[in-house]
Amino acid sequence: MDPDSEIIFDFPPFLCLYKSGRVHRLIGTDYVDAGVDPATGVVSKDVLIDVGTGLSVRLYVCCPSAYTRRPVLFYCHGGAFVIESAFSPTYHAFLNNLVSRADVVAVSVEYRRAPEHPLPAAYDDAFAALRWVTSHASGGAEAWLAERGDFDRVFLAGDSAGANIAHNILVQARAEPLGVEIEGLALIHAYFWGRDAVGSEPTDPAFRQWLETTWGFVCGWSAGIEDPRLDPFRDEASLRELPCRRVLVSVAERDLFRERGKEYYERLTASGWAGEAELAETEGEDHVYFLSEPNCEKASAEKARLVAFLTRIS
Repeated sequence: MDPDSEIIFDFPPFLCLYKSGRVHRLIGTDYVDAGVDPATGVVSKDVLIDVGTGLSVRLYVCCPSAYTRRPVLFYCHGGAFVIESAFSPTYHAFLNNLVSRADVVAVSVEYRRAPEHPLPAAYDDAFAALRWVTSHASGGAEAWLAERGDFDRVFLAGDSAGANIAHNILVQARAEPLGVEIEGLALIHAYFWGRDAVGSEPTDPAFRQWLETTWGFVCGWSAGIEDPRLDPFRDEASLRELPCRRVLVSVAERDLFRERGKEYYERLTASGWAGEAELAETEGEDHVYFLSEPNCEKASAEKARLVAFLTRIS
């Protein structure tokens, strides 16, 4: 069989990997340019951070806006570590809307994706981008950050795989301090899993084996299901010593990862962590519904909750 047409790993509905090494992504491949968003007035631009790896970010600010310092939001997009982009129509629209409502300086990171770049590439890229952002606390070349960013109010956030990344780079900041304190972490439908079922999670062995296999795939078969990057409950200190002041955990009733999100909140609050945590659940909705149905009433409430989290004065 032609190696360019022989599938060696099928990861529906996201992609197919062929024997030749060719990757065919089935969804989440469209890109849009940065610029002024006519619907919100938010302006965005792209910044290349590392020529060698291609690491870049898309920055967002309200325009027109008073030149007062605003909270800094570092956002990690979802997509199972294999699809979507900081430059996709889905995330570009989401960030434009969020920035217009919260009036924050937002940074959406374009990290490398599996399988071409297995984990930890996405973690490495996200942490490098976060370090670049926080380096502007004492000035820097990027004026949108150096002149508009309030580095006493820095937030990490993400959805699905992006929430997993946000959690893990915050954990990394324990050992590799960023030079600023992180105000908050927002985990939206976070992609966490583990060997043993939690709460009402499915217990079917074949189903759980499939999730274990896909995790191996995105890691380049270098890690298993007990990896603490996937199962944060394997490392008690990762919760007890989480280096931020506030955490928002958002889950959806019909989401596969709902139980893990609730367990994250429960274990965080019981761990002795000194911060303030909030758990919010959206009834009757699936995983990241607010991206596929951005104009529905519940999506508006989801975004309003995140805006309140970002703009509250501690």
